[in-house]
Amino acid sequence: MKFTLSWLKDHIETEASLAEICETLTRIGLEVENVIDPAAALKDFTIAYVVDAKPHPNADRLRVCMVDTGSGAPVQVVCGAPNARTGMKSVFSGPGTYIPGKKLTLGKGVIRGVESLGMLCSAAELELSEDHEGIIDLPADAPVGVRYAQWAGFDDPVIEINLTPNRPDAAGVSGIARDLAAAGLGKLKTPAVAPAKGAYPCPVNVTLDFSGDDRKLCPQFALRMVRGVKNGQSPEWMQRRLKAIGLQADQRAGRHHQLRHLRPRAAAARVRREEGRRQSCRAARTRGRRSAGARRQDLCARRLQRRHCR
Repeated sequence: MKFTLSWLKDHIETEASLAEICETLTRIGLEVENVIDPAAALKDFTIAYVVDAKPHPNADRLRVCMVDTGSGAPVQVVCGAPNARTGMKSVFSGPGTYIPGKKLTLGKGVIRGVESLGMLCSAAELELSEDHEGIIDLPADAPVGVRYAQWAGFDDPVIEINLTPNRPDAAGVSGIARDLAAAGLGKLKTPAVAPAKGAYPCPVNVTLDFSGDDRKLCPQFALRMVRGVKNGQSPEWMQRRLKAIGLQADQRAGRHHQLRHLRPRAAAARVRREEGRRQSCRAARTRGRRSAGARRQDLCARRLQRRHCR
């Protein structure tokens, strides 16, 4: 189970440090296996503005870019990305920066006779994804000169705990915060669910009747709608939160976020279903295996049968 420190603090008010939180989690049975600080590897990458991008005089596929890094005069960068253009904002790294995706330290260079004082980076070079087709294209409101990890939310420590099968309540961040509050580490808080007004009548009529003793069977029923979903894409804040813990932020992002955020029982049930399917597949493969001796006996029997037929 992975979650970020800021995500946890959405559910608990605490002044405890990261070390105190990790120690308490291990003490109450949610053993902390790993703590990752992604900002350490991305501390030297900043947001920059491409003032001008012109074709390279000696190469068709390269462009010479003048880049405003937010600290002094624009610097010259030779870039081979197909999406490099005037007016875009991207991620800049200067000489002396270690590029994790390339496993090298960047230095000043001369590319086809033109000096380059840094580079504009792709997501693959920052090890944020496998996308290496072009440099990172940031929105127009991205602040120039600010550390990219801080702006994108990648400066948030990621805590990974070892979740045992008997703790399905800890499959959601709210359940983990509840345990920490019970251990005296802070005050539990439950974010209010904002009502969402429908844009059109629901084509399905749903009636819930919890009268009489049936109410005990379902003590709570909640429905959460996510606003801001356009063209099948999840909201940007949700994509950042899921990317921070290593999940793909695609059309299923809303489901992943809800399972980890508000519905720990559903998340545990999903894990059990997947584990059950894996066990069934393993059992089927085991039944299909035969020992080497049994296979040799079958081969000998088929050979004897062919001889008798002749």
